[in-house]
Amino acid sequence: MNQGIFITAEGPDGAGKTTIIQMLAERLIAEGYEVMQTREPGGIEIAEQIRAVILDQSNTTMDARTEALLYAAARRQHLVEKVLPALEMGKIVLCDRFVDSSIAYQGYAREIGVDEVWSINQFAIENTMPAVTLYFDIEPEKGLERINLNKGREVNRLDLEDLAFHKKVREGYMLLKERNPDRIKDIDASKSIEEVYSQAENLILQAIKDK
Repeated sequence: MNQGIFITAEGPDGAGKTTIIQMLAERLIAEGYEVMQTREPGGIEIAEQIRAVILDQSNTTMDARTEALLYAAARRQHLVEKVLPALEMGKIVLCDRFVDSSIAYQGYAREIGVDEVWSINQFAIENTMPAVTLYFDIEPEKGLERINLNKGREVNRLDLEDLAFHKKVREGYMLLKERNPDRIKDIDASKSIEEVYSQAENLILQAIKDK
């Protein structure tokens, strides 16, 4: 059986990646592909429990390193319990966030250190990395505006950070793009949902073709 393909979606809060990933999964399934859609932190029971702790708005005293370690722990369990088995079955795995989020949010924006957070996650993922990462780029002001307008969206602890924090997150992603130009594909998430979907669809179909 052919090995599957691991594709992740990244971006600042409010970029709309979760909506687009859902649309892409539905399209691929309709075309006969075996697809597993999932998210981080979460995707399985243990990781969802860790997610609840990390994103709980009342946990304002959480230390930045504690936060990074919890993300890595949730990632490890999700990877071995859900992602790797799906890849071994030959499925296309579409994951909403992965290790790049930890590097951008905790490593860069929280100023723990990009290399330090990468080291923590190397222990968790054992060199498992996406074949392609779709990076949904948007100005932080626009992303936060979208969050405020979307009353049905989960509002978590990270959404409540100030604008300066979200600007640093985007800077972290810019750094990651510079370091990983072959893997991280840029999408202009400020455009209409139809235009953003079209950009993402073209990139995913090309990744499947190149597999």
